[in-house]
Order: sequence, then C-alpha cells, then structure tokens
Amino acid sequence: MEHGSNQSLGGPLADLAERVRQRASGFSEGQKAVADYVLRDYERAAFLTAARLGQRVGVSESTVVRFAMALGYAGYPEMQQILQDMVRNKLTTVDRLLGSVDGLAEHESVLAKVMQQDIDNIRHTLQETVPEAFEEAVGLILDARRIYVTGLRSASSLAMFFSFCLNWALGNVHTLISGVEDWLEQMGQLGENDLLIAISFPRYTRKTVEIVEHARGRGARILAITDSVMSPLARHATVVLPARSSIDSYVDSFTAPLSLINALLTAVAQRQKERTVASLDRLESVWRKYRVFWEE
Repeated sequence: MEHGSNQSLGGPLADLAERVRQRASGFSEGQKAVADYVLRDYERAAFLTAARLGQRVGVSESTVVRFAMALGYAGYPEMQQILQDMVRNKLTTVDRLLGSVDGLAEHESVLAKVMQQDIDNIRHTLQETVPEAFEEAVGLILDARRIYVTGLRSASSLAMFFSFCLNWALGNVHTLISGVEDWLEQMGQLGENDLLIAISFPRYTRKTVEIVEHARGRGARILAITDSVMSPLARHATVVLPARSSIDSYVDSFTAPLSLINALLTAVAQRQKERTVASLDRLESVWRKYRVFWEE
C-alpha cells in the first residue's frame, strides 16, 4: 500500500488539507512538522496516540494536541477519529495490526486499552442511534412476512446469533451466512412483504452488498446494521442502524453491534410479548424432551 496519496480519499483528506492550508501561517515549527507528517502518512497517523505521533515527529504531545485544536477540532481524539474514518475501509489486516502496535504507548495495558475502546464504541453507538430509526427497525421486523439475515466472513457470527435468537420469538427467520453459495435460490420467494437484515463492516464484503442490491430490486425492505450512513449498504437500506466497530487491532470489535442486536431482540420480545412467550414455551417443552441442556 502506498502512503501519502492525497488523491485516494478525495473529499475528507482534501478537507483536512484545506484546513491546514488556511491556518498554516499561524503554525509553530513543531505544528508544521506535525502537519507534514499527517498529510504525508495519514494512514499510520490515524492509529497513533498524540504522544506517539509527537515522538515520530520529534515534538511534544502538547504540540500535537495544539495542532489538532488549531485546525478547529475539539481535541486530538476528534481529529484522530476523522483520520480513522477516512482510511478504515482501505486498510488491510496487516496495516491494522502494524497500526495497533505503533499506537500502543510504552507500558500501556492492551487489556485496558481494548476494553476502554469497546466501552467508547458502545457509548458512541448509543449517542448516534436515532430513537425513531430504532423503533422503525423494530416495526420492520415485526411486520415482515419472512426475515432473511445475512452477514458474511467475520460478520457471520453476528448474523447467526441474531437470526438464531430472533427465530425463537418469531419463527419466520432464515439465515444467509458465509459459505452459502445458493443465496439466490434461498431468496427465491423474497418479495415486498419480506425483510432483509444485512450486517457488514469495513472492509465491506462484496457479496453482502450484492445480496442487498438483489433484495432491494425485489421490493423487499432492508435493515442495515453497519458502521455509518456512508456504508455501501446504506444507499439501498430502508433503515440504517450505525454501530461502532473500530479498535486498534487487526480485528473488528463487535461489542457495540452485538449490544445493538441485543436491544433489537429485547424490543421485539417486549412489543410481541404474548407471541414470544408462547413460542418460548413450545421450545422449552422440546428442549426438556430431548434433554438439550445439562442437568445433574
């Protein structure tokens, strides 16, 4: 991967470069050095703490923070989030692993850092979830004749859990996950009264986007659980529920998306309490008959 190509990301990077251009005359020598590094190697800068970025450039941490504020950001974390949003869909797993190693301060606890990032992801997801959109999503689930849930590669874990638990309550849920090559046949009866729940995060899986496009073309409604309204899933979705998944690692964190799914499952069960209780009662009888769960 080549670093420092200001053409590759278009708008967001151009906006950052324009902020730097407009304010460059007021920068100290240290801030100019930070600006040069960020614009030249933004893909690595996105995953460096202010202290680590300062070490790379040869300036203090406070100089980096003042640089971010001079650009009009509330602080370094806001600028860093924008950098990460710009490059997240371009990074390979190797890039992300190297970024996580570079971004870890000396003696910093990986356990504490990752768990704090998960906490932050849940908090941001809660703040960014529009209550009306959440309620509309619940309505789509309850009104659907049939529900198809898809999530490929690592997102298949979320799709499997969601469809597994949702089917307990509703009984009309079908799962399309990794390794399923006959999805066109499985969605052969898909129509206007059906719902596709699609789950994907950067780097978005091409087949997931194709499944969404196909379902939209058949007139089905689409609930997208993804990272933002800029996701390729969002342009075809009836409702988009964004969830944060980024941590400083080569893997995505599904803590916040899973919490969002748990909220949807709970809301569906509460909205259709009698139907859910009846369904679970039937399941409990079957589980007891076949001794599904461990008993002394």
